[in-house]
Amino acid sequence: MDDPSLLLWGVIFGGIGLGFFTYGKKQKAVVPLLIGLALFVFPYFISNVYLLVLVGSALVALPYVIKKLPR
Repeated sequence: MDDPSLLLWGVIFGGIGLGFFTYGKKQKAVVPLLIGLALFVFPYFISNVYLLVLVGSALVALPYVIKKLPR
């Protein structure tokens, strides 16, 4: 890991993932639970800062997008 910003962004998205995971577990909601797990894991596989921020931001926004979809 050459870039310390990768570590910082990984910690930020991990903290957000912890919030999603805790919410999903307590509310028995599958989407936030899975998004939380994804936010925990994905920083281990991405080594580009811009891609890390892009994917992390998309994952954070995904539950809100899914909620707005017509049923």
